[in-house]
Amino acid sequence: MADVEGSSRLYRNGPDQVIPAASLKTWDADGAVQLVLSDEEAASFKPKSVYTMMREIAEEYPQHNALAVKRGVWKYWTYKQYFEEARTVAKAFIKLGLERFHGVCIMGFNSPEWAIASFGAVFAGGLSTGVYTTNSPEACRYLADNCEAQIIVVEDQDCLNKFLAVKRFLPNIKVIIQWSGIPGAPGVLSWPELLAVGMAERDTHLDERLSLAAVNQCCTLIYTSGTTGPPKGVMCSQDHLVWTSYKYKGDGSLIMGQERMLSYLPLSHLAANMLDLYIATVCAGLVYFAQPDALKGTLLQTLLEVQPTRFVAVPRVWEKMYEKMQEAGAQVGGLKKAVASWAKYHGLNYYNAIKEGRTLTAYETMANALAKKLILNKVKAAIGMSRATSLVSGTAPISKDVLEYFMSLDLPIMEGYGLSESMSICSVSLVDEGIWKLGSVGKIDPHVKCRLSYLDGCRPGEGEILIKGRNIFMGYLKMPDKTNETIDSEGWLYTGDIGSFDDEGYLYITGRIKELIITAGGENIPPVLIERAVLKELPFISNAMLIGDKRKYLSMLLTLKSEVDVDTGEPLSTLTPPCREAMVTLGLPHVHTVTEALAEVEQNPQGALATAIQEGIERYNTQHAISRAQRVQRWTLLPHDFSLPTGELNNTLKLKRSFVLEKYSDIIDSMYNSQDQSKLKSRL
Repeated sequence: MADVEGSSRLYRNGPDQVIPAASLKTWDADGAVQLVLSDEEAASFKPKSVYTMMREIAEEYPQHNALAVKRGVWKYWTYKQYFEEARTVAKAFIKLGLERFHGVCIMGFNSPEWAIASFGAVFAGGLSTGVYTTNSPEACRYLADNCEAQIIVVEDQDCLNKFLAVKRFLPNIKVIIQWSGIPGAPGVLSWPELLAVGMAERDTHLDERLSLAAVNQCCTLIYTSGTTGPPKGVMCSQDHLVWTSYKYKGDGSLIMGQERMLSYLPLSHLAANMLDLYIATVCAGLVYFAQPDALKGTLLQTLLEVQPTRFVAVPRVWEKMYEKMQEAGAQVGGLKKAVASWAKYHGLNYYNAIKEGRTLTAYETMANALAKKLILNKVKAAIGMSRATSLVSGTAPISKDVLEYFMSLDLPIMEGYGLSESMSICSVSLVDEGIWKLGSVGKIDPHVKCRLSYLDGCRPGEGEILIKGRNIFMGYLKMPDKTNETIDSEGWLYTGDIGSFDDEGYLYITGRIKELIITAGGENIPPVLIERAVLKELPFISNAMLIGDKRKYLSMLLTLKSEVDVDTGEPLSTLTPPCREAMVTLGLPHVHTVTEALAEVEQNPQGALATAIQEGIERYNTQHAISRAQRVQRWTLLPHDFSLPTGELNNTLKLKRSFVLEKYSDIIDSMYNSQDQSKLKSRL
């Protein structure tokens, strides 16, 4: 690292200054970048630091609640307390040896302490760096070494142990803080001890750090999942985080002082970090923190207590909610079922009318109002969504059936597109304004530019999505080659995603370049569209992963929908109730588990279950495959569903294809082994 203090010594007009920069990108921790600032933005939104953003809100809404966590009872922090505690932590970090542009690694489930430590790191001139709780000790070592971390902040003993196991390899570390419970090792500070250090310090050193701050330098690192190589540190400047937050505030109809968010998705991920820390702050919103086991069963209870106005989830969460609600709905019969169906019909009809630009008839208006009063509002309250005005799904494609179902309940889910490298901005659906199409991710945000770079092997009209604007990240920390591959000299971000536009300007994501399957015959095949089509044909299948890179034909790995262990999150062998009902429909009432289903397929390769799967595959082949090369010729069922604990899904519940290929390599090879084809062939 360069002599940071020396290189910045001439620029002491922080924290809102923009220091000179010669490029739109950098990979140096202390590097500065040019801002993509239009004349209109220069006049209407001048660059603002994270510190100023938070100070202004704390001054305007000092007694408004900012953070809430349930520890027996709900405990609250006002915006004044939030800001002052972040300042106290910043002073403590400086006293404990944090130098500018060095990492502050934060590991633990979302909590007020996580948020306060992050802001404290930024105020002190450090790099706020989230670490996933699922990371191994070696992964923790890699991140801490890469960002030259000097401060480690962990939640509990489990997180602490991971860093202690590799601490001897991390000479930059000056102190470790544990915010929950009694510190589990000598020299580790508790959260009260950290605050005591900060409160004993004068403001002088913090003021000095703030005077050196510049909005076009890095303050936060978001590490990629590392599924295609070592994790990359996505460098976010203060301007990125603040400008994006105010942009969402202006575009998203956020109401000052009235928004409620529920924080449960990992703050180590850009989307959750932006929403829960930054967007919530600029609108003086109240962030409730869920319980650590939220995704193992307690999320609904917290939703019922909080009733958030804004809720973001990955497709997997929406799909699980959909399945549970479908399961509950199946228990209702007679008049109640008829009334519910009528209400959902008119709920969906309302949004279809908006989309079509059609005015509802007097009867439709009356029916929609009655449907809300009798059914829909009650359903929304029963799942914790009575106040919801904005529901968002991101990070991966979501089923059209799920979108239509929630829309019929007057809970329209907006799909958008973006990535960590673009501060989660590119395109967005605006359901209330009629800017949406099922299957698309909306239209390009007016604040960014987007174009397609056409590639060999893509279908006509498809290409790699390129984005440009004030939202594009600075670069990958210490990775000049990767940075230059991703951002060109004009500032265009090469996303690695393949997409297309329709005649009305709606964007559709059709795959990722790194996920493209190139068959032995040289055919380029995007797997996502094929997998989604097969899943639609086979509703009792949970995951479908296409195989065929450098192979003569395509095959597919399938998993059945099964229950999940509420304590570990691991998939169980027990099939979900809807999946068991599907077995009954197939004449297999004795099949209750994945093990029994596998035995059924093995023992009866021409039986009901194998035939049902094959017929679903064939429906895809005949109705959707655009060439013979895109036909699925073989398939096999796996012994358990994909999950984060078993490794097939990453921390944002995306499919880790390379991991699956390695984990199930023997099964995959057997589908292409001529000696075993009579046993495993897909009954073509």
